Amino acid sequence: MRRVPTTLADVITILEGRYDPAWAEPWDAVGLVCGDPEAVVRRVLFAVDPVTDVVDEALEWHADLIVTHHPLLLRPVHGVPATTPKGRAVHRLITAGTALYTAHTNADVADPGVSDALARAVGLTGPLRPLSPSADDPRRGLGRIGELPAPVTLREFADAAATGLPLTAAGLRVAGDPEAPIRTVAVCGGAGDSLLGAARAAGADAYLTADLRHHPASEFREDGSTALVDAAHWATEWPWLGDAADLVRQTGVETRISTVVTDAWTFRSLKEVRESST
Repeated sequence: MRRVPTTLADVITILEGRYDPAWAEPWDAVGLVCGDPEAVVRRVLFAVDPVTDVVDEALEWHADLIVTHHPLLLRPVHGVPATTPKGRAVHRLITAGTALYTAHTNADVADPGVSDALARAVGLTGPLRPLSPSADDPRRGLGRIGELPAPVTLREFADAAATGLPLTAAGLRVAGDPEAPIRTVAVCGGAGDSLLGAARAAGADAYLTADLRHHPASEFREDGSTALVDAAHWATEWPWLGDAADLVRQTGVETRISTVVTDAWTFRSLKEVRESST
């Protein structure tokens, strides 16, 4: 029998069956950015950010669709001229016939979603539950909390997390006693300082997220024993790409997960100061 081609609409139906756009925050911009729903899709590239390097990769690979976590047009615009980076991306994609689709906060709160993939990447193997359950379905929500297979020290957990996550210039920043025992771990993909209180209330020994600011982190550590692990924003959301790709692969299309590091920070400078011996 002749196989029926997979269309962009088919791929969108599968993605939205797992990541319902209705779950997105009111301020968010999810869904189809550009592309013809009736177009045939043979190759799909998955990436965190719809930036120039990712567009380059997609066009070089002849992808028919890019699925990203972060929106291209999060804030309202009145035009997309090719003289701006975002406008240039839109023009290049349309000219090449490559569609762009975004699943952002709707993927964050899905079951499983972004934080489930992060939890598995840093070593949590058992059942997971949301740190901040959704009002309409407690199985969904922001963040996840679960347990490691066996207790480890904070240093060991941080080292394992660094191994499980893709490498970035910033690496991981850790706040806490390196020898403190860690078993119960909370995570949140992306910027997660809004869940600091939830992580403590849930009894987490450590909370791993991204974009922690000085004052919230300092005050949190002064007021309790939960350790903090601060990773790069891009790195904490990258593991989800594999889950999304698995969903789409069932249609028979070819998928690729971009390994281009699109974290905003590109290098780190460490200056060691030593006392001169005299």
